[in-house]
This record gives sequence, C-alpha cells and structure tokens, in this order.
Amino acid sequence: MKAIKGRTDHVVVVGAGLAGLSAALHLLGAGRQVTVVERDRVPGGRAGQLDVDGYRLDTGPTVLTMPELLDEAFAAVGDSLAARLDLTPLHPAYVARFPDGSSIDVHSDGDAMEAEVLRVAGPTEAAGYRRLRRWLTDLYATERDRFIGANFDSPLDLVGPQLAKLAGMGAFGSLGAKVGGFVRDRRLRRIFSFQALYAGVPPERALAAYAVIAYMDTVAGVYFPRGGMRAVPEAMAASAARAGAEFRYGTTVAWLERIGSRVAAVRTTHGERIPCDAVVLTPDLPASYRLLGHLPRRLVPLTWSPSAFVLHAGTDRSWDSLGHHTISFGAAWRRTFEEITARGQLMSDPSLLITRPTATDPSLAPDGRQLLSVLAPAPNLELAPIDWDRVGPAYRDELVGVLEKRGLTGLGDSVTVERVLSPADWARQGLAAGTPFAAAHTFAQTGPFRPRNLLRGIDNVVLAGCGTTPGVGVPPVVISGRLAADRITGGRIADSGQSHHDLARSAT
Repeated sequence: MKAIKGRTDHVVVVGAGLAGLSAALHLLGAGRQVTVVERDRVPGGRAGQLDVDGYRLDTGPTVLTMPELLDEAFAAVGDSLAARLDLTPLHPAYVARFPDGSSIDVHSDGDAMEAEVLRVAGPTEAAGYRRLRRWLTDLYATERDRFIGANFDSPLDLVGPQLAKLAGMGAFGSLGAKVGGFVRDRRLRRIFSFQALYAGVPPERALAAYAVIAYMDTVAGVYFPRGGMRAVPEAMAASAARAGAEFRYGTTVAWLERIGSRVAAVRTTHGERIPCDAVVLTPDLPASYRLLGHLPRRLVPLTWSPSAFVLHAGTDRSWDSLGHHTISFGAAWRRTFEEITARGQLMSDPSLLITRPTATDPSLAPDGRQLLSVLAPAPNLELAPIDWDRVGPAYRDELVGVLEKRGLTGLGDSVTVERVLSPADWARQGLAAGTPFAAAHTFAQTGPFRPRNLLRGIDNVVLAGCGTTPGVGVPPVVISGRLAADRITGGRIADSGQSHHDLARSAT
C-alpha cells in the first residue's frame, strides 16, 4: 500500500461527514494532530439534520448497518460505540409490501426469516433462502478485508486466491441472476436485489459482488440510534473533540495553497490560513478536484448514480401497516430501473422506501405525531435535466396519491409539516448530477477502477467519502475514512469486525 511520504504531523480534514469523522478518529488514534473544517454549523455532511416545529428530521441516510465499523473508529481513540450511542436493532429490518396485497417481514435473524419465507412461499423457497444466506455470509467474509476494506494502488492488487474464490462464487456475474438461482419467488428476488439501486445499477446489470449490501441489510442487521441518525455524526464529533481534534464549523474552504506537489495550507473564505502537513478531502469528487485544481484522467468519463426525491412529512396520524422501514413495491420492476437509469423518466409505477423513525424513537416528533420519510428513486440531472422546482410539487402530490391507494388512507390530509428534497436541492448543495449517491458502481467504477483516494502529482492529499474507495453507503463511507487515515499513517489499522467464526454462526 502506498502511503504519503514526509511529515504528516498535522492533518486538516475537510468535511465533518461520516467519512471525515472516521478519518479524524483514526488519525487521532495514530497520534496525529487533526483540524476538521466544516462548512455547516453541525457535523454530519450528507447525514444532515433539520428541526421543524418539534420534528427532528434526518435529511440523509436512514438505514444504519454494520455498527461494528463505528465501534472500530471510536476504539481508535479509546472510546466505544456503547458509550456514545444507544442503538436499537430493528426487528423486522424491513416490511416489504407488494402490489398483490401480500407483505413479507424481512428479518436478519436466520430462523425468523426462514419461518417467514416458509409462511409466504413454502419449503423449497425456505431452503433456498438458507442457502442464499450462507452464500451472502461467505461472500462478505471473502470481500471484507481484501476488497471492501483495502486500499488499491493497481488493478493487479486484486490478483490472488480470493479473486479466484470470488469468481468461483459467481461474484462477477449478474446480481439478479445469482439471487434467482437461490430463490424463485419474485417477491424474495426483489427483497434480496433491490439494494443494487444503492450502487446505481439495475440488478440484472449489477455485479453479484454487490450482494454484500444485501448481506449488510438482511444478515448483519439494521439498527437505529436513539435521537435519530444525526446522533451518529454528533457522537463521532464529540469523541474526536475529546481526543483533541479542533473543529471549525461554519467555515468553507476556498482553495488549497500548494508548494510544488504538496499542499502547505488550507485557505478559507474567512481569509484564514491553516498550515498543514497533509489533507483529507471529503467533499463530492468534482468539488475536491476543483479545490486541488486537478482533474485525474480517465479512459471512460464518470457516470453518476440515480438520485432521489424525498418527502419528509410530520403527520397527525399513523398506519399499522408501516414498520420502521417499509418498502412499498410497485408492480413494475425491470421497467422501473430502466426508467430511472436509462430513459431519464420518473417511475411510472414507483417502488418507495418509507421510513417511520418515530416507530422506534417517538421523541423525534411532538406527542401524538409521527414522522415519515418517503424516498422515491429518480434519474439524476445529467441523464434527465428535469425542472424540479416546477415538477416537484406535482410529483409530491402524485406520490402521496400512490401511497393512499396502497393503504396509507388520509395521508395527504394528515400532513402538518413537510419538507421536500429533490435532485435540484442536491445540486444546490454542490453534489454532481444532483445525486447524493455519487459515482455509480459500474464495473469501470468498482474496486481498483473506482476513483482512487490518492492522486498522481499531489503528494500529501487523500480523498475519502462515497465517490472514492470503497463506495456508497454508510458502512463504505466509514471505511473510506479509515482507508484515508491508513494512507497517511502508513499502517493498517486492525479490524474489529466480526470474526469469520461469528459470520459463519450468523449464517446458520
């Protein structure tokens, strides 16, 4: 693994999102002085927060998996997840609702999920689920350290016994086809392949290797922190501050002062000069490249993931059919992916992720009220330059109407407070193509082919975040912070994740 040469005593981390906070904790644990510069007034980055009339909204990710990665970051400074966060495991992790009126509770516990599959699809599918669970667990164990949690300097870094094992497992075939080899029921195939959308690729074109996301959701388990998802970056920032990090909130980086191939200082829009020995950049890739005045050459231009239209609504009623996380599937499936990834159209028969955090933590809303977040995948602005400021209100009404027809009777009249985030809003936040999901995980943008966290010609800057290695999602972003720290410290910070024994036991 290549590491930054020369002094690295003082590191400036640009951005207090999950990647930047993870990097800060690992750097502090390795004895570095750390200054974190954040343009917002609070930590979180894309894991944002908004308070409206007694409702506490999470405007970023709503699904938390693999909390042991957070524990690893806390442990770097002698802290712990248990001391900082109160996590509730969600049982079920999801409720999946289908257009035929059926519903499947998605459990991370193997016995509970097998019983649910037996109930809805019979013994053959239940046996197939058990085989799928073992395969997912083996896949994650194979990818965890060598592929997900490793820095790449060359595609040749992939070569080795684990690459051959992955090929033998079918990891480089189609995700949709691989899942279909275990379970034939269309509902189950959707449950274990819809996660491809997080990677920005339809299940039939996504690598089966990305089934590790399904592992995280459906085997490792889904959690929710008391206080909302905002509690995660707040806890990480508090831990880093206690360990000696200096935070400068409400401060925007204007440019990086370079002397030759090294950055000597970070300059802010306030006119401040912050001298440094190394920099971790976590903004969106194009923003980081602009700060550096450097655009890496690629044989194939970057392509961007689909975006999302999100309705956050405070309501004066609730619905028994909703879990903490509910996936409301439309009848269309392949057409839905084609619309948002190829045609640049809004979903004609939408599949939606509905999160009701007040199901687990009622304190996030006023007494007797509920908080809902409805996420509708949408094409990004590069594929479909939709005038969202004009289209957004009508699309909001359309989605509310769809949900009312699917059982959320009276939803429209129950809304007392709402906020909408569209691709135009993500673009106004500076996110390329108006998507919060960064570069898509196509084959040409996966593993060693994904934009690297080291840049040629710039000796002391490392990238972190969802645009670089290993990719999109809370766990990969937290890992990216550790990988950036490894580049600076020159060492491999030990994993504190589950052992292979634990993984095997969880699959049975």
